[in-house]
Amino acid sequence: MDDTPPPPADPADADPADADPADAESTAESGDDGLPALNMRWYDYAEAAATARFTVVARRLPALIHHALRLAWRAGPADTVTTMALNLLSGVFTALGLLATTGVLEALLAAGPTPDRVRAALPSLLLVGGAGVAQSLLSAAAGWAQARLEPRVQQQVEMELYEVTSRIDLSSYDDSEFYEALSRAEGPGSSAAQQVVSDTVDIVTGATSFVAAGIAITTLHPLLLPLLFVTALPEAWAAIRVARSRYLMMLATIGPRYHSSILGNLLSNQWFAGDLRSYTMQDFLLAQYQRVAGIYRDAQLVLARKNVVTRLAGDAGSGTASGLVYLALGLLLAASWLPLAVAGTAVLAIRTSRTALSNLIHAVNSCYEEGLYLTDYLTFLETARTHLPPPAEAEVPGVFATIAVEKVSFTYPGGDQPALRDVSLTLAAGQIVALVGENGSGKSTLAKLLAHLYTPDSGCIRWDGVDLATTDAQAVRSQVAVIAQDHAHWPMTARVNVVLADEDDPDRLHRAAGSAGTDEVVADLPRGWDTMLDRRFKDSHQLSGGQWQRVAVSRGFYRDAPLIICDEPSSNLDARAEHTLFEAIRRHMRDRTVVLITHRLANIRHADVIHVLDHGELTASGTHEELMAREGTYRDLYLLQAAAYDTPVPASGGTDTGEHVRPPLG
Repeated sequence: MDDTPPPPADPADADPADADPADAESTAESGDDGLPALNMRWYDYAEAAATARFTVVARRLPALIHHALRLAWRAGPADTVTTMALNLLSGVFTALGLLATTGVLEALLAAGPTPDRVRAALPSLLLVGGAGVAQSLLSAAAGWAQARLEPRVQQQVEMELYEVTSRIDLSSYDDSEFYEALSRAEGPGSSAAQQVVSDTVDIVTGATSFVAAGIAITTLHPLLLPLLFVTALPEAWAAIRVARSRYLMMLATIGPRYHSSILGNLLSNQWFAGDLRSYTMQDFLLAQYQRVAGIYRDAQLVLARKNVVTRLAGDAGSGTASGLVYLALGLLLAASWLPLAVAGTAVLAIRTSRTALSNLIHAVNSCYEEGLYLTDYLTFLETARTHLPPPAEAEVPGVFATIAVEKVSFTYPGGDQPALRDVSLTLAAGQIVALVGENGSGKSTLAKLLAHLYTPDSGCIRWDGVDLATTDAQAVRSQVAVIAQDHAHWPMTARVNVVLADEDDPDRLHRAAGSAGTDEVVADLPRGWDTMLDRRFKDSHQLSGGQWQRVAVSRGFYRDAPLIICDEPSSNLDARAEHTLFEAIRRHMRDRTVVLITHRLANIRHADVIHVLDHGELTASGTHEELMAREGTYRDLYLLQAAAYDTPVPASGGTDTGEHVRPPLG
């Protein structure tokens, strides 16, 4: 048994009658409704799946049930077996009860005194009662097992998803198509899994009850069985058509729904609250939200009208079919082909089967509809696993002497130009190495490659001759500390925000916090290190940008790794705090290799080596003095910044003293 998701439906299997919503989707995808167009290349298969004929539904259903049972088995094997077994046993007692009913009716309708007939019917009555009690108890027990199973399935689905998403290559998130597939898998895809498992149980239950009634009716008279299926067709047609219409509407309105979600976030998110008020954006955004939400509302109204007509047609067909069934029973009685007791039992069996059939159809309908979303989830997992790092072939050196970057090139997913092109350089242990260049030169990309967050498209990065692409990614990253300007604000305590997944060592925490100035931040928090740094929690505190930057620096210091990567570590700090930070880096990072990226070149004058990048290429390397001695990007940028500091210093009375401010650290 494999985990391959159900294959996308062939467009040739699409039902032309369901083409209208797809046309609406084409409008949403192209942006003809006035909204920015979305990347929805995945829609081709979704449209074909949603407009599939009934025969296609029947072909896809076994695969969906197969995957639902595998999910259920992984989540709770005992509850899965218990649920299925008890439902099957419940169906057996349903059939026994129906067959015993024939005995009751035959005894009661026989000739003779009433007391004698009642006594003759008593064994069958006891059998009917016992079967009913057993069936009820088994159904209740099955329901309890199913109630235990469903939350375990949901947890299993989420764990499988997050185990993959937390380990895939970081570059996957730069692929818009991949990220969109992740959004669908994490949203409707994962939530559909529990429903599909529940629907699978209901399908088994409904099918068992229907088969039990069918066996009972066949035992009574073979001609009654075809009449059961006649009543099923209209309701089945209506239910599946409604499911297709609803799914197509969701596809057709994904653009408006996505945009309304964005606009709602803009209107309610704290991050945008200041600009929203400063630039009086309220009415502008509310008008856009009302227009976009109105598109989805109108689509829902159209769907409601369409589904009402479909259900009416299905109910009318089902009612007509039921009338034909009872007419056929009357004709069989009139022709003496069917005893009266058997006819009475047949009526009960038909009612039982109609209830079971109704439940079965609704379960199939729901399973098919939710299965379309589950396919998104399964397909994403299959794709995402191809983005996982390969198995390790070599061990990462515990302590490296050199890091060699050899002809490394890298292009972001969907990018037209390489972010790095044939870059080669060497980092010696204990060096402070600076990366310099204008925006878009590839500095941060190279830093992420050095941190093994990205894998080069060509070339390699070696630690003491070991190619990192052949090692365990987690093992490499555990020896790297990254201090970035776009660091994470974890909604956890101040302590966890520094320690993260490392062992909690109070002495290390004290040293790291003291070096970065985070101890001063923590001293003002209401609960010190145990304060939650997210306003969604009670007794929490929201840090400023500069305070968060100090926390991020402490995080890197606490890691105590042999390789430290500082990407604009002072971006949110004032001048005094910035000076203190770089002094702390020099003190704290002794005997460690430091990669330093900053636009303020005065802070890297004392780096052992400075590498200059321009449009993804390494154009120069050397010390500050060597690079200043020749024309080039570094000299131009440094002199440009230095000129801003070379200004007259006014005296307190406002007259020029003749003194000039010089570049810092100069």
